[in-house]
Amino acid sequence: MGVSSLLVSLALLLSHVLGAVVDPMLPFSDYLDPGNSTMLRWGFDLVKNSILFELSMKTTGWVGFGFSPSGGMAGADIVIGGVGPNGIYFTDRHAVGNFVPLLDEQQNYELVYLTEADGQTVMKFRRSISACDEDDYPITEVPVKLIYAYGETDNISFHGSHRGTKEVNLLKFMPRVRVPDSQYFDLTMTNFTVPAQNTYYHCKVMRIPAFDRKYHIYRVEPLIDNLDLVHHLLLYRCPPTVTSAKEQACYTEEAQAECYQTVAAWGVGGGAFELPEVAGIPVGGNEGETFYRLEVHYNNQYETPGRVDNSGLRFYYTAQLRQYDAAVLMTGLAIAPGYAIPPNATDFLSYGLCDTSYIPQVQSSLSLPKTLQVFSVILHTHLAGRKVRVGQFRDGEQIDFVAMNEHYNFEFQQAVNLGKTKTIQLGDKLLVECTYNTDNRTGLTWGGLSTTNEMCLAFLFYYPAMSLSSCVSFPDPQALSQEMGAANEIDWYKLMISKRWDGKSVKEYQQTLKRIQQYVVVGNIAVSSNMSLYTGMIPELRATPSVSCNTNRSDMMTPAVGLVLLLWLIASLGLS
Repeated sequence: MGVSSLLVSLALLLSHVLGAVVDPMLPFSDYLDPGNSTMLRWGFDLVKNSILFELSMKTTGWVGFGFSPSGGMAGADIVIGGVGPNGIYFTDRHAVGNFVPLLDEQQNYELVYLTEADGQTVMKFRRSISACDEDDYPITEVPVKLIYAYGETDNISFHGSHRGTKEVNLLKFMPRVRVPDSQYFDLTMTNFTVPAQNTYYHCKVMRIPAFDRKYHIYRVEPLIDNLDLVHHLLLYRCPPTVTSAKEQACYTEEAQAECYQTVAAWGVGGGAFELPEVAGIPVGGNEGETFYRLEVHYNNQYETPGRVDNSGLRFYYTAQLRQYDAAVLMTGLAIAPGYAIPPNATDFLSYGLCDTSYIPQVQSSLSLPKTLQVFSVILHTHLAGRKVRVGQFRDGEQIDFVAMNEHYNFEFQQAVNLGKTKTIQLGDKLLVECTYNTDNRTGLTWGGLSTTNEMCLAFLFYYPAMSLSSCVSFPDPQALSQEMGAANEIDWYKLMISKRWDGKSVKEYQQTLKRIQQYVVVGNIAVSSNMSLYTGMIPELRATPSVSCNTNRSDMMTPAVGLVLLLWLIASLGLS
């Protein structure tokens, strides 16, 4: 048996021993045929313009897979591979009719591995999301017709009945896992009369149903009464100190501020949200009677009186517990007074820093996870926002972009699946960068809650869950005042209002905000102090990588390394 075949055999053995193991590089999977003998797994990286596939078929002959405009052969972009008498073969092809597909002049598919064992062929390969040449089919955010076929030998010829097609939305895949014991509960407003004002945040603290044991929420659906009024929803879990229901305006002196562990979020333009099969949002168990705070941002731009709303969220849950508890971490620029974006700016940058090395210092658990596995994100600004990028830094160097949206649209905000799980090691820094355009404004745009104010946030959905609510930062007010030539923060405020903002002064102010010390605030929902304060500096975020057809090999494992790792795992399980 070859090294690659041995690797796959060992991987199959481990999967039987450990149960269903989800490869973080291939988080999505679907059977392409009714008999469940052709399995496709995939994951993608929008930043690197790369998509990774693993096709498994019950055959020892050739296997074919492709993308078709109509579901048939004509016009299809196809890859064919197998393990023959002379070794592995793998080719990028295109079909012009119902005969053997022609070889592409440019071979743009990259083989990761191809194995044949126990009557099954497994082909793992990578390609560009966009089309690299006229014979390649571009993968977009709409469903695509996938075609597959195979032969009983390695002689590539007519497949007969060994073929099929299935339409799948690869980049926006929403699995509907069959859950026999599925139930749901709703957390909504109840006949709430929306005030006749442009921006209003309403908070309702309420208890969830009593549970006899621990359950996992696996799907969250929005229930929106008035699409023209509701801008976004946030649900927070309250600590045990909150013991009664209440309802009032958010962010006032009277409003209690205990409930700050984000559980779920929805933004205008978004839809239902399904968690990966390995994780679920926990409810019940040892929590006792738990209260949650539903926060609804109403954007009543015409200040219409008398509008009644019952919006909220529906939560589907199951007793079939998943491997990990999931949670949400708010990162970015803290919503704090004293932050402003100048007018007459076309690409003004704001930054929010999360230094994860501080997270262990605010956690009490002795078995603290070493990583955050981030699988989804909501990027959030208001009307002036144009771009949002989240960079990941390790040992002073940027190693990745966790997420980005270079064409941010205020009217379309939702939880976006990252396409593959991003591993954040405790000690990494996360930098949220927002780009704003205020060239149509004559005054300062202050950071704040109103739609006409601004925010710069990224809500990271991750597992395993920790006792965290937020990891955000804001510029040192005293240092900012001194750098701007003001004696104190009051003088700085006056200076900002009276300043004549032109291209030079906007650039100088932006550089100052980036250069000075930041206060990093890490929130722990399990302690009474709630927040802990640290310091940090803004690292340099590199330029967005250009889209190309070059594939990235950073997630590939060499056969030798993979073999050593698998043998070590087997030994550690006592299977040797």
